Amino acid sequence: MRRIGALLSLAALGACSLEPPYQRPQGAVPPSWPTGDAYPRPDEAALPSVSYRDIFKDPRLQAVIAQALDANQDLRAALANVASARAQYRVAHAAIFPAIDGTGRVSIENGSDRGGSNNIGSGTGTGSSGSSGSNSGGTSRSYSLELGTTSFEIDLFGRLRSLSHAAFDEYLGTEAAARATRLTLVAEVANAWLQLAADRSLLAVSNATEASALKSVDLTRARLQGGIAPRTDLRQAETILAQARSDQAQLITAVAQDRNALDLLAGAPVADAQLPESLESVDGLLGELPAGLDSGILLRRPDVVQTEYQLRAANARIGAARAAFFPRVALTALAGVASTALSSLFTGGAFTWSVQPSATLPIFDAGANRGNLHYAEAQRDLAVADYRKAIQTAFREVSDALARRGTIDRQLAADRQLEEAARDSLFLGTARYREGIDTYLATLDAQRTLYAAQRTLATTRLVRAQNLVALYQTLGGDALVDALPVPGQRTGKR
Repeated sequence: MRRIGALLSLAALGACSLEPPYQRPQGAVPPSWPTGDAYPRPDEAALPSVSYRDIFKDPRLQAVIAQALDANQDLRAALANVASARAQYRVAHAAIFPAIDGTGRVSIENGSDRGGSNNIGSGTGTGSSGSSGSNSGGTSRSYSLELGTTSFEIDLFGRLRSLSHAAFDEYLGTEAAARATRLTLVAEVANAWLQLAADRSLLAVSNATEASALKSVDLTRARLQGGIAPRTDLRQAETILAQARSDQAQLITAVAQDRNALDLLAGAPVADAQLPESLESVDGLLGELPAGLDSGILLRRPDVVQTEYQLRAANARIGAARAAFFPRVALTALAGVASTALSSLFTGGAFTWSVQPSATLPIFDAGANRGNLHYAEAQRDLAVADYRKAIQTAFREVSDALARRGTIDRQLAADRQLEEAARDSLFLGTARYREGIDTYLATLDAQRTLYAAQRTLATTRLVRAQNLVALYQTLGGDALVDALPVPGQRTGKR
């Protein structure tokens, strides 16, 4: 038993590893964000570390996001993938250690027919092993209990350990993918909620324009009936009324569709009390997210972390492919008791054991092992390209969001000024038309200008709000607060 224990202890020991040393690809992250007229000044930026509650301060939006995080089906699918990857890692890691099974057997054989036997019972257990038998009336019996391991591969060259490392990295990559799904979900819910607010604001603008245009139609009709205005004035007034009513119908549909999209993201119908009345009601409830000058922050984005773990897994599989060139040593070891009589099954003379080591050396495989190695190396190169592309894509997305953030406040201020000027112009134009100083064409032009300015202002407000969502998402959002283990700082423990 001491010899068997020594062999099993040797088998459980980790051996050499043929994995190439992992090094993070250099030069993948640009040293800093782009600069210029379109971007915020460097002294306005700081390294962000925020939760979505720091950015989306409206309690209604926070409630909808919380509902989505609890009930969204895409997020549940991502969490199921994490659980699957964790289970696969446990299976791969378990292969490093011997599987010890216990077996109990009873064999009864009729002496008149030595060529046949009937095994009437067998069982498995977790004890020792033995056998016993007796002869009575031409019938022989034997009993045995066995404990041992069969065809256990001693991982001398680290093949199984490399496969375990790859499974572990795949598991961590799947967990990073779940975090990326969560981050995307929060951003999509915020954007859908803001889109609903914007469409409700545009619907309010259309309703107000319809009411104003209806008054103009009544005014021009009265002047036409009084003989002091031509028919063209009435027709011109009706054009802006028809346009407002057309937009009104389209926006009623858009609001309903926005509500449906939000319900889908939230995983269940959203209560009316958690919906925004308009985009103006959200002003002041969206926090500013500073953009970090250190572009190394991209290494903590969940999608980038996922691709790096996939790169590590591909690197580990090279070690398994290299180990296939070396001998595989397997061990079968059994110990137990066997006897022809049940009463003597546990006596000292009934003990039996066997050890059967074996080694398999690949001699000729028509290049299969070399092909597997080249495939593993090519997959590693593919993972390097995917990792670099993920960082470059992340850098582009952040740069685009920063470019929009650097100019959106100026655009919003200009659109507000345009809306104010257009409103005053309509007031003056209407007064001049009532007094007969100007034709109705000037008033119609002022109405159209105001309507367009109001719609543009609502759209710009939406762009500014969604730009804050884009910065939250592209910079990693909550992932910066509760980050995964940084691949470059991982210890040897798995």
